[in-house]
Amino acid sequence: MSLSKEAQTELTRVAVFAGQILHQHGAESRLIEQTTQRIGLALGADNIELSVSPDAIVITSLSDGHCVTTTRRCFDRGINMQMVCEVQRICVMAEKQLLDVKDVKKRLKRLIPFKHNRWLVVLMIGFSCASFSHFFGGDRAAYWVTFVAAAVAMILRQELAHRHHNPFVNFAAAAFAATTITSFGVIFEAGENPQIAMAASVLLLVPGFPLINSVSDMLKGHINMGIARWVFATLLAISVSIGIVASMTLVGVSGWTS
Repeated sequence: MSLSKEAQTELTRVAVFAGQILHQHGAESRLIEQTTQRIGLALGADNIELSVSPDAIVITSLSDGHCVTTTRRCFDRGINMQMVCEVQRICVMAEKQLLDVKDVKKRLKRLIPFKHNRWLVVLMIGFSCASFSHFFGGDRAAYWVTFVAAAVAMILRQELAHRHHNPFVNFAAAAFAATTITSFGVIFEAGENPQIAMAASVLLLVPGFPLINSVSDMLKGHINMGIARWVFATLLAISVSIGIVASMTLVGVSGWTS
């Protein structure tokens, strides 16, 4: 199918928009590459070449020997697999010829990240960290101290993220708050092993997803993206450590690090 210059340009913009959404919501690099190429080919391009970097995506479409190249900045919108799945669903529909370029563009623009109720998230984070404290051998007192500390840390994370504060500051502040609350449990001897609550209450801050994506990217040949995500996850972990150490130093409780 021969494409006009305008049609090829529009196809390229739609394809890069799909890749941008995937990039911004935490998809691994190989998935970004494959899905973007599939959408471009489904919409009529002869070939799609792209380059994924930590903060941008560059794409070139080829049709009848003509090339159209465009680039988009990719700002972090937070990990959201619902958005990734929706883009993949649109890709499959385009491959089955159920959607044309205009339909794909319209559906991509209509995508809205689904977010759970913030208080439900706070509740479940509190219970999950508290369950870890029980798993580590903590008693009922440690369980509830962990629950309160993790819930407060999550509320603080949400508030700072809503105000677009730096994620490293966000994680350090949340770790400081959680450790400070559990430190008072140690001071007032809440339960037999109150130090367990200090360790369990900060588990919500483990950057697991960025670490998994970084290893996945490096194993699949996207070394630059893998290293960038690894560095980002490492800096988040360092920020958490700074918050924990600052709280322990201020309160004077060594806790589980001793």
